[in-house]
Amino acid sequence: MSEKKQQVSRRQFLNYTLTGVGGFMAAGMLAPMVRFAIDPVLQASSGGDMHAVVDVSEITTEPQRFDWTIEQVDAWYTSDVTHSAWVYKDDNDEIVALSPTCKHLGCAVNWAGDPDHPDQFFCPCHEGRYYKDGVNVPNTPPNAALDLFEFEVREGTLYLGNAIERGGDN
Repeated sequence: MSEKKQQVSRRQFLNYTLTGVGGFMAAGMLAPMVRFAIDPVLQASSGGDMHAVVDVSEITTEPQRFDWTIEQVDAWYTSDVTHSAWVYKDDNDEIVALSPTCKHLGCAVNWAGDPDHPDQFFCPCHEGRYYKDGVNVPNTPPNAALDLFEFEVREGTLYLGNAIERGGDN
């Protein structure tokens, strides 16, 4: 038996070559897009991270501002970011951790910042006020209560997580 050599025509050769080069280029363009779409799913979630803030013995019934620093990574840039919370114990000896960010314009609220209302949180930007539990005072600019932080107590230390939005008038 004689084997007949199969010859590739010029047209077939160009067709195979262009198909291969085009496929290689398409894969090169799609790979970063696929990686961009899948990468967040593969990353470990930092949503539930809790950070040590204060020893529970230091918490009183008077709201106190506590600050803590976390390391934030944005792509290749790493920075330290400071977060704050107003923390106190309520009448039932339960810990309350409030966000210091006003729900009106995002300014920082202060405890007893207004001499006319010494037992309320006060926002100096537009004279917004909140009761001690973080609920907005009616007929003042804020239209929602201050956010509450997730928290847990471990070995006598208060750990705070993310702020949870409470929504509208509370």
